[in-house]
Amino acid sequence: MDGFDVAVGAFGLSTTAALFALVHRDAIGQGISRPRLWAAIAAIPFLLGVGLYLFAPAPMTGVIMTANTGIVLYTFEREIASESDEDDGEPVEPGTLPNQK
Repeated sequence: MDGFDVAVGAFGLSTTAALFALVHRDAIGQGISRPRLWAAIAAIPFLLGVGLYLFAPAPMTGVIMTANTGIVLYTFEREIASESDEDDGEPVEPGTLPNQK
């Protein structure tokens, strides 16, 4: 391993820890259940992507896809959790949108 690989590894470890902390804090703030699980779901694939970059002859697109998978999944969960159910109790008429009056 040369100096560049050590720097990438240090960056990967520190970014993984920061990603875990930020996702955990955001999940608590958004009221998402099991914030530690979601923090792990976001951080572990990123660390795996860094590991693939350093130790496996994987194509760069695969490394990027692996590293971003957890972050994307958490973003979808965050979007679902932040949706509000503005139901007036009235049934929706056929041919109209739910929020259309």
